[in-house]
Amino acid sequence: QVQLVESGGGLVQAGGSLRLSCAASERTFNWNTMGWFRQAPGKERECVASISLSGGSTAYADSVKGRFTISRDNAKNTVYLLMNSLKPEDTGVYNCAATGTVRSSEYVSLRRSSYQTWGQGTQVTVSS
Repeated sequence: QVQLVESGGGLVQAGGSLRLSCAASERTFNWNTMGWFRQAPGKERECVASISLSGGSTAYADSVKGRFTISRDNAKNTVYLLMNSLKPEDTGVYNCAATGTVRSSEYVSLRRSSYQTWGQGTQVTVSS
């Protein structure tokens, strides 16, 4: 099973940037679509970005389009989330997640049910 460890969270002022990283412990990372989720206090967990196995396809929640960029380095078993122009409403716990083995190298999904393995999460706090 893929194990995922996030890093890069912290406190940032509104308008600032952060880059989150998620390292996978096994080479099976190279068979999975990856996603970044966030959960704000009192709200449901939502998928903010997804990237295909090839890295050639991505999908974003409307709330982060144009501000967040997901990428992956399969040689390093790592997926990244670059967050620019951060807003207070971006505050939350950010988790990366992996699907099971995918049939299409271009498969992306913003559905929580598509993902099987989750990291512990990293806190992002954006102050106004």
